[in-house]
Amino acid sequence: MSKTPSFPTRRSVLATSAAAGAAIAVVLAVLGGRAISAQDKYTVQVPNGLAFSEFRGFEDWPTVAVSHAGNLIEVILANPIMIEAYRAGAPGNGKPFPDGAKMAKIHWNAKKSAEAPDPTIVPDTLHDIDFMVRDSKRFADTGNWGYAQFNYDAASDTFTPDGTGANCGYECHTIVRAKDYVFTAYGKR
Repeated sequence: MSKTPSFPTRRSVLATSAAAGAAIAVVLAVLGGRAISAQDKYTVQVPNGLAFSEFRGFEDWPTVAVSHAGNLIEVILANPIMIEAYRAGAPGNGKPFPDGAKMAKIHWNAKKSAEAPDPTIVPDTLHDIDFMVRDSKRFADTGNWGYAQFNYDAASDTFTPDGTGANCGYECHTIVRAKDYVFTAYGKR
């Protein structure tokens, strides 16, 4: 009986190469699809209301204040137009904030710090982001302010609008009408 060497045939090499190529293509398609399907938060909009994109760059705005309510910890940020008005004394000086003033309020679930020597509450997972913009032409019926809330889902890494329209925060803010509908004071620096 004669033994022939067991060298792979050209056909088996091509078949193996094709199978490996197909496997790589499937892996790249799955991983690439995840990257492509990641939500661009700036495409989200409250139906008939404000768009996340109207607040592009809010992550770099100066801090107005921080707050803690229930199980949430928040930072309130403002665009340069609003910061300038705060520094000029608004709303305590009797002047309203100017059109174009914008605020962002980022809510995180609160947790106790594992590292701090004293009991310290720190941000944990993102909960939601709220926005306000002053525009007397667009929002004359709501004290000249438009409002939006975008809830965050950590499992899917996505934002969803809460409610519809730009008046979703108006009723709550009417109790600070005398402060141009703004709860947050600009603390001394």
